[in-house]
Amino acid sequence: MPLSEFTFGLGILDAIATSPGYRVVTNNFVYFLGGAWYTIFITALSIAMGMVLGLFAGLAKLSKNKIIYGLSTAYIDFFRGTPLFVQIFLLYFGVLPLIYDNDPLSSAIIALGLNSGAYIAEILRAGIQAIDKGQMEAARSLGMNERQAMIYVILPQAFKVVIPPLINEFIALLKDSSLVSAITVAELMHRGDLVFANTYQATWVFGTIAMMYLVITKTIALLGDYTERRLATE
Repeated sequence: MPLSEFTFGLGILDAIATSPGYRVVTNNFVYFLGGAWYTIFITALSIAMGMVLGLFAGLAKLSKNKIIYGLSTAYIDFFRGTPLFVQIFLLYFGVLPLIYDNDPLSSAIIALGLNSGAYIAEILRAGIQAIDKGQMEAARSLGMNERQAMIYVILPQAFKVVIPPLINEFIALLKDSSLVSAITVAELMHRGDLVFANTYQATWVFGTIAMMYLVITKTIALLGDYTERRLATE
């Protein structure tokens, strides 16, 4: 490498290292990491809640009972048809205070979990309907009742089918978790807002936040691809 190019490269690195934005990021990086872990924690609990709600709502959507079908449809339509941002405010300021002495963290998890559950319900319903009806008939011919056939035969096959859309939903939920910063949950985006308010280094602060979200979502996508490959070989 010519000496002039090497010197030019060192000059760029020195300019970056001495810039105010770089110092802001390095001084607050551990603080941002704490927010990233908090984001993952909130997302994990919300996904767990959404999976449970989604499973029951998805099965209810397939029910022949009109009341059960109607309730599940109303739940899914409401949470899929209204903005998550509105749902967070509705639950935090309106509904949940009537039920218990709510706080930002629990309200965020409930709002994200309810929203995710509606989308997961439709994903699981589609996965179940994608399984050949002969699978249920074969399970019933072996002496299983409908509930046993659903648990041991249909759902395991449906789960393999819906892994890609489920991973997409998990990634979308993690990104949407940034909305709970509006109710002062100290996750990654909220911490970025606080640092920006004190430093006004928008490019450096939000660029760092964006890269952290990218790393997390890419990790989830890779884990999803790995899980899909493993299940495909079993």
